Amino acid sequence: MKLAITDLSFGYNGKATIKDVFLEVERGEVVSLVGPNGAGKSTLIKCIDRILRPQRGTVLVDGKAASLMGSKDFSRMMGYVPQSTKEIFPYTVFDIVLMGRRPHIGWRVTGGDVKVVAKTLKFMGIEQFASRYFDELSGGEKQKIAMARAIVQEPEILLLDEPTSNLDIKHQLEVMRTVRLLVEKGGISAIMAMHDLNLASRFSDKIVMLKDGRVFEMGRPESVLIPENIEKVYGVRAEVIKDSTGRPYVMPIDSI
Repeated sequence: MKLAITDLSFGYNGKATIKDVFLEVERGEVVSLVGPNGAGKSTLIKCIDRILRPQRGTVLVDGKAASLMGSKDFSRMMGYVPQSTKEIFPYTVFDIVLMGRRPHIGWRVTGGDVKVVAKTLKFMGIEQFASRYFDELSGGEKQKIAMARAIVQEPEILLLDEPTSNLDIKHQLEVMRTVRLLVEKGGISAIMAMHDLNLASRFSDKIVMLKDGRVFEMGRPESVLIPENIEKVYGVRAEVIKDSTGRPYVMPIDSI
């Protein structure tokens, strides 16, 4: 499944947040959106997921306009993991994740739906939380539950808004490896808004660097994460070396 974004623009209160964005994402790709605060990363994710309605431009999924799709069909294609998840009702983790099956559920929950949830909890390594109440968990644990809820939708495209922001180093790696594995084994695509340039570098096929709502640079990590781009976009002098996997590793030196 291919995602194509053409001439996308959106703004709040008359001020443009993303401007003239063009982007294509192929099946089997992990794409990271990077850039400083206010660059438009989260806004772009929300426009793709129809949380926000673009003021101009189109989002096409396999040539079909996302804006014209029914809610259930769209939810079967797009899985969204927000920056933070706040539930005010005391649902169990199992029930929270089961909610992700809504696009597939008819009049009642089936044994198949229960099996998908159980399998996903095990895959995520969080089956021990199944009977816990969601509001008892830490922020990092809640983030993993939110990701599991998106996975059980069995989407073609997974959208993640800063998926590692509330996690420690170990769990950051676990989440990123999970995304990579889902893409490689499941044949889906993933688009992530990321702050950590080195995680984005290590786990992405393509990086889209945003500045002031526009695409500043796009391509393989080694072509985007170069000192000149980091200086112009972030206002930071940095040294870029190759890590043990051969990917660029960014070491900030000083602000400009």
